Amino acid sequence: MLILVRHGQSASNRAGRLSGRGDVDLDARGEDQARASGDVLSTLDVRRVIASPLRRAQRTAALLAIEGVTVETDERWVELDYGEWEGRPVADVTAAEWTRWRNDLEFEPPGGESIAALGRRVREACDALRRDARDGDVVVVSHVSPIKAAMAWALGVGDETSWRSHLSPGSITRIAARADRMSLLSWNEVGHLDR
Repeated sequence: MLILVRHGQSASNRAGRLSGRGDVDLDARGEDQARASGDVLSTLDVRRVIASPLRRAQRTAALLAIEGVTVETDERWVELDYGEWEGRPVADVTAAEWTRWRNDLEFEPPGGESIAALGRRVREACDALRRDARDGDVVVVSHVSPIKAAMAWALGVGDETSWRSHLSPGSITRIAARADRMSLLSWNEVGHLDR
């Protein structure tokens, strides 16, 4: 099974800012969320843990505390590059900018990356993990946009699906890897965060 964990909360998330390649750390709540996710995953037979290179993902992966597994880093799981929009309050994105962004998957914020480009790299990363995920549990610690792209990959739908879904910090998503297809088993599991 492919198990996707969104990193825990950071100050940027809490403040409602676009947080892409900015290398921010988890806040105290985010660390608690990572530990809670680790409690859920501790009952599984996790063979690999892979994380985005950004600190918030690396710290989350470390706090999962999966015994006997070394955290691997894969650049393909890094968050969307917001370019000049990095750190911008989400509320400051204009209606015209939102419309263009949502209607054109190749749209790039100035100096940034498109949803389509992110989707291509994440599908490649998912394909590379497919066999391992059939044989055992593979955990990937990443960010909102890559996990949404992985969900689209599992469902066999386009990247525009990312605009129609929500993913909480510290959440868990599960994708079953079968020989002939992928199946989305769960999305945005957050019950463990309320404990």
